Formats: sequence, structure tokens, C-alpha cells
Amino acid sequence: MKRHQVTIVDIAKALQLSKSTVSRALTGHPSVKADTRQAVLELAEKMDYQRNMLAISLITRKTNTIGIIVPEFTSSYFPNVTIGAQEVASKAGYNTVICQSNESYETEVANTKVMLANQVDGILVSLSKETRNFDHLKIFQRKGIPIVFFNRVCDDMDVPKVIVDDFEGAFKAVSHLLERGRKRIAHLSGPTSLRISEKRLNGYKAALKKYNVPYDESLVIPYDLNTDMVHIYVTHLLSLPKPPDAIFAISDPTAIEIIQVIKKKGLRVPEDIAVVGFSNDFASGLIHPSLTTVAQPVKEIGRTAAQLLIDQINRDLADWKSIIRVLKTELIVRESS
Repeated sequence: MKRHQVTIVDIAKALQLSKSTVSRALTGHPSVKADTRQAVLELAEKMDYQRNMLAISLITRKTNTIGIIVPEFTSSYFPNVTIGAQEVASKAGYNTVICQSNESYETEVANTKVMLANQVDGILVSLSKETRNFDHLKIFQRKGIPIVFFNRVCDDMDVPKVIVDDFEGAFKAVSHLLERGRKRIAHLSGPTSLRISEKRLNGYKAALKKYNVPYDESLVIPYDLNTDMVHIYVTHLLSLPKPPDAIFAISDPTAIEIIQVIKKKGLRVPEDIAVVGFSNDFASGLIHPSLTTVAQPVKEIGRTAAQLLIDQINRDLADWKSIIRVLKTELIVRESS
């Protein structure tokens, strides 16, 4: 059988209405009588009518679709940011196309090509840990397609960004450990390519300085967020002549892995070594001991980024604004410290 896609013409013929009346009824135009609109909507549902978005996009030059590119879905952080973004997008009448780069620059480039092929009206992006070249993202600027960064942002592009105060969050976390009497606080920091790594490291250093604790470079280990490597790094720290009495981690998945390694070594958390993470991942409150962490307003990050993007979409290109929204963090003290 030949497939037939139900169109406005089919509905118009069945109800003996004009195509323009049916079209206005489907879009809620005030000139259509309430009973006519109701009849059109009921028949459209009965006939499984679907709007031809391709045809509409050709007329309006809009697809009412936004893209979201994230580096991973293994933690709860990016799924929750995406949920927040979708809430705002859906209310504004936008669909979403979601891609994840799996922390790969090459995959991120491929993701952007998918977005361009789908003719998205704008994109939200959080960079992969490998991304150091931004030519694939600057294409959107050249094409007049709005872009908003969140969490892991590109300082080379003058576009809206949504971040949290990573410096303040790290400062509060390390200050908490110092106030609990810890003096040798190690830090597993993130890749040097990410600004969040730099800001959290600076917050760590600032807290040490405030409490007159000398900065010890041997206690700071940058790593590429591959948690399989955490065992090696923690083992190294514990083998130092003066091992740490606390570890501040770049992320909760890192901190959770640190706790597992410490326990396997026969040491106690927090009695022997305290541990603090960053992000308040879903699992952080479920492990034993539960993880002290710096909570980020993840859904609000998504909502804010999506609203900024939609605002840009609805503005003329000349009126685009490079707004930076900085959201606050909250220290959540649990058993690990």
C-alpha cells in the first residue's frame, strides 16, 4: 500500500472548509469560531494529522528546534541540565535535538554537523575535555545561528554563557576541610584545557592562603577525568612521605572513586582521609560514607541557558548580547568530611 500523509487538504475536504480556515484553526488564530476550531482539532487527532515541519520551516525559515551538545551522560549532571533546558524550550514551542560528544573533540565536531544538517535555530554547548580548537563552533556565528555555552565554556567566542562560581565553590570546600583541622589537602584537578579546572584550582589555592597553609605542588594532580586512573593517583598520594589527610576532587564521580580506593587500602573516610567532591551528583548521597560536595543548581543552569538562547533567536542579529550568567553554589556537608 502506498503511504498517505494526512494533510490540511484532507481535513478541509472532510469538513467542507477552506484550507486557510483549517490552517488558522490548527494554529489557534482568533478569527476562527470556537466550534469550528474544535471540529478541526478533533478530526485532526482522529486522522493522525502531523504538521509538515519541513514545509513550515521553508516558509518561516525556522525549524523551532534547538540543539544541545554535552560531553557525557555518565553522571547525573548533564542529564539534569538537559531536563532544565527542555522545560524552557518546550514551553516556548521548541523541540530539542540532543547529542553527546563522549568527551571527544572529533565527535563534538560531528555533533555540530548534525545540528547544521537539522537546521537548528540555535544550540547550547558544553565543551568536551579535548576541545582546544573552536572553528566548528564559530561556523554557527558566521551563519547567524545563536550559540550559548554552559558549564564548560569557550572564552574565545563573544556569546552568552552560563556558569557557576567555580572559584567560590572550591574555596568553600577547601575552607571547610581546613576548618575541620585538615592541613595536607590534595587536589585531583581536571584537564588544564578546561576553565573550570583552573577556577577550582585557584579557589583551592586561595583557601590555603587564607588559612596560612603553604601550597604544596606535589599534592595537586591534573587528570583527564578518566576515573579508571584515580586508583593510580590516590595510590601515589598515599605513598608520599607525608600523605594527605584530605582530598578535594574536581567532580563527584572522581570523589566517589577516591573513596572506594581509600577503603580498599584499609583506611577510613573521614577519620584517616576526608573527601570532598563537586557537583552533588545523584550518587553522592547514596554511597557510604555519603559525600560532602559542592552543589550546583543544575536544572537552573539548563533553564537559564535555554532562555538566553531563545532570547537570542528572537532578536535581530545586531541586537545579540553576550550575557554571562554566574549562578551560586552551595556546600553540602555529609559524612565524608
